[in-house]
Amino acid sequence: MLQSIEPWISGLFVVITAVTLLLLFWAMRSRTLLIGVLIWAFIQAALGLSGFFSDTTSLPPRVFAFGVLPAVIAILVCLATPTGRAFMDRADLRKLTWLHTIRIPVEIVLFLLVERHFLSTYMSVHGTNFDVLSGLSAPFIALFAFRNGVRNKPVLVIWNVIALALLLNVVITAAFCIPSPIQQLAFDQPNVAVLYFPMNLLPTVVVPIVLFAHVIAFRQLLNRK
Repeated sequence: MLQSIEPWISGLFVVITAVTLLLLFWAMRSRTLLIGVLIWAFIQAALGLSGFFSDTTSLPPRVFAFGVLPAVIAILVCLATPTGRAFMDRADLRKLTWLHTIRIPVEIVLFLLVERHFLSTYMSVHGTNFDVLSGLSAPFIALFAFRNGVRNKPVLVIWNVIALALLLNVVITAAFCIPSPIQQLAFDQPNVAVLYFPMNLLPTVVVPIVLFAHVIAFRQLLNRK
């Protein structure tokens, strides 16, 4: 698998991951967070390169148990602690909205991998993945929902609800397309690419960052007048 994916596609996704980290730092302005996420990304890269996630008999799948779940727990801890909530409240929501534009190049890479039979058709617009709409609409929301220093709360809430729903749709579908004991879809072409570097950085690094951006948005919009 590592040799089968064209180098330029792998390189493109590494760049996408790096840009996602930079956008997160741009919005959060926290070196501690950046360093922590970088360390996490390097750990996930090492696991992906080693073939650790390629065991298709594990329950739950290793990419979830050792990649996705710890990232989700970290978000929940941040949400549940006073220090974490204060940290989230300091984030620049306009910049976090811009962060969602990263979903455009992500979907381009997914489309390329579907065309090369490394991912299920479910993961592209030819299937049930319409997450690119979130990325395409993000610039317009960032430009028009923060005019004159005032947040358009109804627009931001509605947009974040729709964008989060699109994200959860593709994440849940992807989980059922991964070769594992819980696989329910795409038996003819499962999602094998996400078990290897660099595409394993999608569910373990990029998606959690996008999810974190949504969590921060709801935290700020629903707890502030």
